[in-house]
Amino acid sequence: MTQTSRTGAPGRPGAPTGEARVEYRLARNAVVRDVRKGKVDRIDVCDAHPELLRAARNVGKPTGEDCPICEAVATVEVTYVFGARLPAGGRCPGTKTELNRLRRREEPVLCYDVEVCPECAWHHLTRKYPSGGRVGTSSARGRA
Repeated sequence: MTQTSRTGAPGRPGAPTGEARVEYRLARNAVVRDVRKGKVDRIDVCDAHPELLRAARNVGKPTGEDCPICEAVATVEVTYVFGARLPAGGRCPGTKTELNRLRRREEPVLCYDVEVCPECAWHHLTRKYPSGGRVGTSSARGRA
């Protein structure tokens, strides 16, 4: 798990930049390694929720990487956004435009990117990051 706390921090190409982005690539690699070594059963990691699989099939963005578990198909990335005045289960934006609109809200939101294999139901959180919220409001400037 890697945490960055400055804007423009290095990361995967095309990854969101911002404060407090947490990457879970090391944890993902450890799980894959444990499955390959037989320490963890495949059934224990290929258990994606049906709603996550539906989102993966319908709005997932291809990652260009084969599934590390079944190696049958490429994984996709699904983003969920949670915040005030959003459904309790979060919102899964279907387009980049919708995601950008959610990330520019006045209320802060928390975004989760999940890598999913629609074939074997493997999934893993790849990163989470805050977005939205007012930046530099007049009341904050008045206190400085």
